Amino acid sequence: MSERSRSKTDWLLILGFCAFLFFWGLNDFGLIGADEPRYAQIAREMLTRHDWITPMLGGKPWLEKPPLYYWQAMISYGVFGVSDWAARLPSALDASFMVLGIYLFLRRFRPGFQLDGALMTASTAAAIGFSRAAATDMPLAASFTIGMLAWFAWYESGKRIYLAAFYAFVGLGVLAKGPVAPFLAAVIILLFAGFTRDSRIVWRTLWIPGILVFCAVALPWYVAVQLRNPEFFRVFILQHNLARFGTSLYHHEEPFWYYAPVALLALLPWSIFVVDSIFESVRLWWAERRTIVHTEDALLVFLLIWLFFPILFFSMSQSKLPGYLLPAMPAGTILLAEYVRRHVTEQVRPPVFAVILHSIIASLTLIPAMSLPYLLIRHRLVWSPLTAVGTVIAVLLAAGIGATLLSDLGLSMLRFVTLVPVVLSVAAILRIGGPSLDEALSARPLANEINRVEAGLLPAAVFHVLRETEYGLAFYRNQKILSYDRGEIPSQPHVLVTSEGELARFPASVRNRRVSLLGVFPPQHLEYYWVSGAVNQVH
Repeated sequence: MSERSRSKTDWLLILGFCAFLFFWGLNDFGLIGADEPRYAQIAREMLTRHDWITPMLGGKPWLEKPPLYYWQAMISYGVFGVSDWAARLPSALDASFMVLGIYLFLRRFRPGFQLDGALMTASTAAAIGFSRAAATDMPLAASFTIGMLAWFAWYESGKRIYLAAFYAFVGLGVLAKGPVAPFLAAVIILLFAGFTRDSRIVWRTLWIPGILVFCAVALPWYVAVQLRNPEFFRVFILQHNLARFGTSLYHHEEPFWYYAPVALLALLPWSIFVVDSIFESVRLWWAERRTIVHTEDALLVFLLIWLFFPILFFSMSQSKLPGYLLPAMPAGTILLAEYVRRHVTEQVRPPVFAVILHSIIASLTLIPAMSLPYLLIRHRLVWSPLTAVGTVIAVLLAAGIGATLLSDLGLSMLRFVTLVPVVLSVAAILRIGGPSLDEALSARPLANEINRVEAGLLPAAVFHVLRETEYGLAFYRNQKILSYDRGEIPSQPHVLVTSEGELARFPASVRNRRVSLLGVFPPQHLEYYWVSGAVNQVH
């Protein structure tokens, strides 16, 4: 195959897999969790107000996060209309750009296995999951990944266009999630300079035109939002960056070792070979540690630091969430692509134990994927016809993957055989589990039920429900949702959503009104009522 034909085939495969893994079925289930509907609604309110500066939620400033995701969602809404899939579109596009950036970097600087690196990154559980989330995590991960690759491209080539790109994308990272992007980038570069014993690269990185590019990208919004909202520095920097890291203010406490299993799960189905590539890379670095300057081993050192420093840093945080590790995960898959390139080029067979474990783990993901409806209802894996079918397919896949990798083809087929269970698992989750995910975790079906009996004209309130329900109803009803728990009890007639069996616990001022049950929503154990105005009496 000619180089031109191979390049064309690579592009078609990347675009095809990105379309399937990131875009297909974005509307199969509604927005879930608290963050997705909240961020989606903030973008809608900013668009309605034609305000590109101050994030707003319920008509009030919401200053927890910078605006990059909101801007992207506003553009998406403007083009496609407001919907949950349009809210998720920015993350899908950002994930695609990240994958393309990895492909272009490897094609230019480590040619031969660029498609492996791109598709391995695209098919990790972290990339697939966060590419389908209306959240700020993927915008940060994509901009940070492209920025770090641009920096290493400058380091290896000396071309300052790459250094300018590094500063521009780190600036976008600041707009995506704040000062964590330049902080992580700076420490990774400092550690790399220390491990390679080349302090000059730090001073060469501090390039005035690049710093001006960074400032031009990142600072205008920060200046504008601070001038318009004097409380921004306190809320965003002091509370949602420093206090979030140093205290348990936001109740996301986890043990120090939390990110070890999270990283392994995030890198599925490639975790086993990523771990083996880490050990091999460390051995190579140790053997060549006295000569690493501009050798291929320098990339291994850079990737190891990029992978491990964020894990260590966020492990020290008092507030831990899975998405914090997302910017580090591409380093693991690029490290794996380098591992595959070395083994195939040097005709080194992979360790048998790694092949066996990889074959089993990569295939077993199909079983919970096909059993997702039962997992959501029973909260455990139960034997069912779907489980049986998934188990049979998983066993056959594991045997096929293991036999292929242990054959003379070896790791040259790793990408191909592993993508088979990934594709089947994603298809199963969306087509078999999508309706169950919608009913069990999203407010969309609840809002649709309420809208069938009440067309969204009345105010709405909640009582003793999860934040996910409150924010989800705010997005799907496009109105501020009041909360009895915060003392927000409307004086006019309204719709009330509450957990099952909470009627007897309604505040006294509500029990003196007329209350009529409109319906129940069993999948989430919720009830919804019509509550009369304060002037009415119980009959």
